[in-house]
Amino acid sequence: MEELLARYGLLGGSISVFRNEIPAFVRMNFVSKPGSSMGSFLPKEFLLSLNNQIPCREAQIRQVAALLNHNSPSPLILVIYGGEATGKSLTIKAILEAIQTPSTTVQSQECITTRHLLERTLAGVKDALKRQDGDTEANDVDGRCESISAFVVELQRVLQGRGKHILVFDGVDHQREVAPTLLPAIARLGETIPHLITILVVGSLQAHLLHRAGVPHVHYPPYTRAESLSILSKYPLFIHGPAISSQPDSSRPAANEDSVWLWGRFTAAVWDSLGQSVARDVVSFREVCSRLWKPFIQPVLDGHYGAREFSKLMVKNRGLFQSELALVDSIVPIKATAPNANATKPPYNLPYYPSYLLIGSYLASYNHPKYDITLFSKSSLSKRRKRGGGTALTSHRVSKHRRVSRKLLGPQPFPLERLFAIFHAILPHTYPGGAAEIMCQLATLAGLRLMIKSGGTGDILEGATKWKVNVGWDFIRGVASGVGFDIENYLHE
Repeated sequence: MEELLARYGLLGGSISVFRNEIPAFVRMNFVSKPGSSMGSFLPKEFLLSLNNQIPCREAQIRQVAALLNHNSPSPLILVIYGGEATGKSLTIKAILEAIQTPSTTVQSQECITTRHLLERTLAGVKDALKRQDGDTEANDVDGRCESISAFVVELQRVLQGRGKHILVFDGVDHQREVAPTLLPAIARLGETIPHLITILVVGSLQAHLLHRAGVPHVHYPPYTRAESLSILSKYPLFIHGPAISSQPDSSRPAANEDSVWLWGRFTAAVWDSLGQSVARDVVSFREVCSRLWKPFIQPVLDGHYGAREFSKLMVKNRGLFQSELALVDSIVPIKATAPNANATKPPYNLPYYPSYLLIGSYLASYNHPKYDITLFSKSSLSKRRKRGGGTALTSHRVSKHRRVSRKLLGPQPFPLERLFAIFHAILPHTYPGGAAEIMCQLATLAGLRLMIKSGGTGDILEGATKWKVNVGWDFIRGVASGVGFDIENYLHE
């Protein structure tokens, strides 16, 4: 020991004073036998139970358990970081329950201000001591903490004469109102309070998070494909239905075995098609598999396929892996509808005359005014007058310049007189109402934001006011199909 202290420049001080300044790998050599792996001094039953409880986290369990073991000196501060749902909190909880060391866990994301966090932490420490030995003296200490200095004083009084105590701040980086000096102050609690170990559980590791060097860190990486599938295979979903329930009890084990076999291949297919790119963690991956499992096994429940016919089930349910509906969180259940179920039903329900008025506004916005006579004149004109006199048929020569479709240029403003003229031209019969009723319907369309004012004064009756349509082609085509109007014949390309 003296040789190692001299090597690191710590000769002249006791081991109890400098034990927290010695690097972690040196302290491992003090505890473990030469040539043994880290954590080999821990009971095998203890490690096996933790590995079964938290799969695919054997290396992290060994690291954390070795740092918090009774037989080895523990660091003053320990940072555990990793993504969401990677087993950080679960590992800490399981290890603290196994080693039976007095501990206090504070959910920092549930605290709002710094004072709220400090007072809740102090109350949690008092409750932990009370559960340990029924001590009531610590509960008489004032729990008000207006600053970190008052918190340190109160915590010293509570833990005076006590043994090792572990203080866990879970999700401390997600606290709402946190001072920039809070985390560095929490990291130095062990320097003032003896036998106190502080553990910070954070989602991401930031540079200069604690304003000090030499802090041990344990990283929890995201689960890989093999690890995610291994975790989901431990909790499979079974095929339940009337056809399965009616089977005799002797065939139930074989049916469960088929369900486990199908679940493993189903989760692998979900990961390859959807989960690899969008599943943030194993929890969201499990939710996606749970949503798709019931419609995937529906052909099996109907008796069309067997549980072992995975290839046929994939071909039958290929639409489940092509759609992204299972990835969208919604409180409204998504019901499967038959194809073309709404083909005969108008998708947009508007009254009769406002529908024609909206169609007229679309035609006025996307047709040039010089084509109004050609498109909306009710008299049959097959010829038109030339500028130089005489008549000529409509020319079909191809323009030398390529023109952009007016649908891509956006709606153009138009006056109300032009809208009313187009409205009366496309209406299949004479409008029975007057101008006041048309203006009322126009105000209704403007209130629904289907038509908007483009210029002029604020008065809609003003002649200088111009309007333009505020809907797209898909919407107006649905409105036109609802009243039986072929709008494509009245659009000039």
